Amino acid sequence: MTTATAAAPETSTVGLWSPGLRAMTVGSVALVSLLAFEALAVGTAMPTVARSLDGLGLYALAFGGPFASGVVAMVASGIWCDARGPRGAMWHGVAWFVAGLALAGAATSMGALVAGRVVQGFGSGLLSVALYVIVGHAYPERLRRRMFAAFAAAWVVPSLVGPALAGLIVEHLGWRWVFLAVPAVAVPAVLLVQPGLRSLAGTVPTRPPVGALARVGWACGAGASAALLHHGGQQRGVLAAGLIAVALAGLLTCVPRLLPPGFLRAARGLPTVIGLRGLASAAFVGAEVVIPLMLSRERGFSPTGAGLVLTVGALSWSVGSWVQGRIATPRSTAGLPRAGLACIAVGTAGVASALLPGIPVAPAVLAWAVAGLGMGLLYPSLSVLTLELSAPAEQGRNSSALQLGDSLAAATVLALTGAVLASGSSPGPASYAATLGVAAGCGLLGLLLAGRVAPRPAV
Repeated sequence: MTTATAAAPETSTVGLWSPGLRAMTVGSVALVSLLAFEALAVGTAMPTVARSLDGLGLYALAFGGPFASGVVAMVASGIWCDARGPRGAMWHGVAWFVAGLALAGAATSMGALVAGRVVQGFGSGLLSVALYVIVGHAYPERLRRRMFAAFAAAWVVPSLVGPALAGLIVEHLGWRWVFLAVPAVAVPAVLLVQPGLRSLAGTVPTRPPVGALARVGWACGAGASAALLHHGGQQRGVLAAGLIAVALAGLLTCVPRLLPPGFLRAARGLPTVIGLRGLASAAFVGAEVVIPLMLSRERGFSPTGAGLVLTVGALSWSVGSWVQGRIATPRSTAGLPRAGLACIAVGTAGVASALLPGIPVAPAVLAWAVAGLGMGLLYPSLSVLTLELSAPAEQGRNSSALQLGDSLAAATVLALTGAVLASGSSPGPASYAATLGVAAGCGLLGLLLAGRVAPRPAV
């Protein structure tokens, strides 16, 4: 058995910015911001990178490779955190992340850059799970909701300025600095977290549980399937359909073995919590990728104008996170998940009003703000529930499952949305309406299942 790591004392005077937690809070939020910035900035820089290194043929793999390695790392990090505590996984995560960035920034060929991106993705996966476990170990229960709200807010600034900043860096300093500048901030950030981790009561090291190696093997299969799914979503016609079908079969085979028993039938408690995270991610991402294309082609928006609409969703996500962080004790376990999913379902459906020529775009923008608000209410709430429903020795595994379900749901909907948009000669109102309908349907399904986040009372 693994001994629970002692959390900060449950006193009303302890806050996120109290002396004992301040450095850990700043360091953890900074690390999340760096992960967010790199995830968003690379998309801006990659076209220039591909031209510079003459590597257009490996363009898709530069995104699918790190995603696949991240899937494997999430599972490995969960096993590691439960057996040894989060400290080692966090340090290794930062080391792999920084090493991958350095390799990518110094690459002289597209193959070398892809290798660096794979290493970077592995570090990101280790680090993201370790940070969740740190919240469970270092923060009292009443502060976890606020800490996860801070993690959500840590994505807002990168989402607002990351692409533009990356563009300026590429234009004035060169694309290599999109990768090479981040380690200068990552190392100080992890050094801020280190003293707080050292002050926690130590976790008694144990051997990994039976089946841990098999889980890593299934994670490798899921990662390879996810990479294939990403590649298939970039293709057209019969090839795309065949690759997506093979990838989905691989995911259906591997993923259930990495998630809690009862996930596919939405069993009460943790399986439903993880399922709702995946459904919400699928709904939001499915709508988000359609909005810029729809607004530019159907309403004549410039890229900047369409991007500003997405910014509205990011800002309202931050507002929702702030609101739920101020609710010390929700009236019911399912209250915030229900509210969040209702907003997501209504918001993603309302975005389709932009397809009606006689209606101004403002209602669609407001609807997207509602969807973002729902994500802000939902995401931190599900993170808190995951820790509450996890024994101390299972926080790593379950945090891994939560992020794994989220990532794979997003990857699946992105691939399927790409296939729908590419199915005709050019995207049109029917394909936009179909993808938005699927997004709203995911939100509605989650709303119907939200009451099952509470475990059945023991008798």
